[in-house]
Amino acid sequence: MQPMNRVDRGLLAPGAYQTYSIAQPPDTLVRAACEEAGCVAWARGWQSTIDESTQLGAQQAAYIRTQSGRTFREQRTAAGLTVFVFEARQRCFTDHKTRPQLFAVRDGDWRGNPTGRTRQHARGSDWVEDFGEHQLRLIDQQQKG
Repeated sequence: MQPMNRVDRGLLAPGAYQTYSIAQPPDTLVRAACEEAGCVAWARGWQSTIDESTQLGAQQAAYIRTQSGRTFREQRTAAGLTVFVFEARQRCFTDHKTRPQLFAVRDGDWRGNPTGRTRQHARGSDWVEDFGEHQLRLIDQQQKG
């Protein structure tokens, strides 16, 4: 791990700072939606080819038709197989797992958090927006003197 670079001259009190961090807990997997997991089937759609002459194939086809809740078209191949063509932007049949990311903002700096105040954003985009707004406030304060 690379050592942290910190400027020690002209430091303000810790309470004058905010710390933005992204952490990823080790050994933690959570169920994720297709979009979060970057699922190609979700993004582009997919096809499932099923042999309905087998017991498993008949069960799979029945599930797709009556219980899956997915939007699809059915086609038949020359070999007698059923091809289900699923549209993009719908949940696929895979249970995706991903490691969660924690998007945090806390008062203070590396020396401590004097107020004890910490916020956690649910989405990375919210964290990025918060960080950008904070940067703009710093620029405004610097220009005002």
